[in-house]
Amino acid sequence: MSLQELKNQAYQLSVSDRLELVSALVESLRHELRPPRDRKGAIERMRGLAKTDAPPPTDAEVEAMLEERLVEKYLK
Repeated sequence: MSLQELKNQAYQLSVSDRLELVSALVESLRHELRPPRDRKGAIERMRGLAKTDAPPPTDAEVEAMLEERLVEKYLK
């Protein structure tokens, strides 16, 4: 079937069927032009990004950091 024949048949469809056809065409183009991302690969590349050799801060250290931040925010 040629493109012109396809266009002629499309004009014979009802408005709702033509809208559905357009939606299907746009969806098919979306998948071809922008393939889905490889999320698993991205997750694997980011694994351990924030990992450090230092031990996590203690509760007292966290409380001191929060207090320091509040002092900076509200008193300076």
